[in-house]
Amino acid sequence: MSAAEVRRQLERIGAGVVDVVGEAELAQKIEAVLAGQRGPLRVKLGLDPSAPDLHIGHSITLEKLRVFQELGHTPIFLVGDFTARIGDPTGRSRTRPALDEAQIQSNAQTYLAQAAHFLDTERAECRFNSEWLDALRPAEFVRLCAHYTVARMLERDDFAKRYREGVAISVHEFLYPLLQAYDSVKLEADVELGGTDQRFNLLVGRELQRSFGKAPQVVITHPLLVGTDGVRKMSKSLDNTVGVTDTPGEIYGRSMSISDALMGDWLAQLSFGQWDDLQERWQPVAEGGGDPLALKQALARRLVERFHGEARALEAEAQFQRVVQQGQLPDEIPEHDIALDGAADIGLLTLLCRAFDDLASHSEARRLVEQGAVRIGDAPASDPAARVGPGAYLLRAGKRRYARVRLHPGVAENGP
Repeated sequence: MSAAEVRRQLERIGAGVVDVVGEAELAQKIEAVLAGQRGPLRVKLGLDPSAPDLHIGHSITLEKLRVFQELGHTPIFLVGDFTARIGDPTGRSRTRPALDEAQIQSNAQTYLAQAAHFLDTERAECRFNSEWLDALRPAEFVRLCAHYTVARMLERDDFAKRYREGVAISVHEFLYPLLQAYDSVKLEADVELGGTDQRFNLLVGRELQRSFGKAPQVVITHPLLVGTDGVRKMSKSLDNTVGVTDTPGEIYGRSMSISDALMGDWLAQLSFGQWDDLQERWQPVAEGGGDPLALKQALARRLVERFHGEARALEAEAQFQRVVQQGQLPDEIPEHDIALDGAADIGLLTLLCRAFDDLASHSEARRLVEQGAVRIGDAPASDPAARVGPGAYLLRAGKRRYARVRLHPGVAENGP
C-alpha cells in the first residue's frame, strides 16, 4: 500500500511540471511520511509582492501547492516582502529599480487574501521573509554571503550575459538568490516550487541548505505562462496579464484577446486536469479545423467560472458579445463627477486615469491613446497632450473600458 501511495502522490505532483531536481529524494521523503517516520512535507512557494494582484500565471504553481495540501503536506505561502526591496534580477538586462516600501506592504497584504482562492489558508503557513531577514545582524549577513561565490553567481545566464557585455551588475543583485535561498534554510523547506525562470534561485536554496547542515530541498519547476500578447511571459509590468482579482468582464475579455495558437498552451497549463473536454476540442483546431472561436469562448468562460462562478461567467460572455462583437454599449457604465478645482480644463491622461481605476499610470494611458484606442464620444482622441474642458462625456479606452464623466469647475479634494 505504501509503495502504491508513493507512486500516486508522485504522479499527482509530477503532472504538468518541467523538472524535478531530487526526484528520488522526494520519493524517500514521501515514504518516510507514510511510514510515520517524520511529519508532512514542508512545501514552499515564494512570491515577491511587486504588483498588487496575482495573475493566472501564478495560479500554476499555486495549484501545485494546493495539490500538496490535498495530499496531507504543509504548504508554505511565502510573501517576499524583504526580497521585493531588492528586486529579482532574473531575466533582466539591467538593474531593477527599488520598489516603494509602502507599496510593497500594501501588495503583500493583498497576496494573502488572493492565496485563499487556491489554498485552505487556515491549514497553511503564510509567512513574510522580513521575519528573519530584517533580524539579520551585519556580522551574520557577512557570514551568510561567505556561503556562496561570485563565480557560482556568474554561472547564472542573465548575470553571465551582462558580465560579457559589460553591462553593470550591482552587488545587491547577487544577494537576491542568496536571500531567497536563506528563506529555505529558515523554513526548513523539503520542496520548493517555482517557474522555470527561477531554477537557478531554487538550486541555490538546495546548496545553501546543505551548507547549513540541512537536508536539501527538492526543486520542482513549472512552465511559464505566455501573456495575452502571445510573446512574453505573463507579467503585470508588461500589461499582458489576466488577474486573479479582475472582474468577470476583464477576465473574459482579456482571455478572448489571445491568439488561436496560444490557446493550446493555456489549455495545457491552466486546465489542472479538469478540462478534458476542451483539450479534446483543441486537437482539431491545432490541425487547422474545428471551431477556434467557440473554443476560445469556452476557455474564457471556464476561467471566469474558476474565480467568480458559472452565473457571472455567463453574464460576462453575454456582455462581451453585446459590447465587443456587436458594438453596443454595456448595460452598466460607471459614472464620475470630476471637479476641475478652478482650472479651465484637465489633461487627457489624467482624466483617463481618474475615470478608469485599472489604469495604473499616465504611461499606460498614453499607450492607449497612441494606439488609437481612446474615444471621447464618437471622436478619436489621438493626442496624449490634449486637454478636456467642462462638459459631460462618454469615454472609451480599448474595447472594454467605458465611463461617463461630468467635468465641472468646482473644487476637488485632491485637485485635477
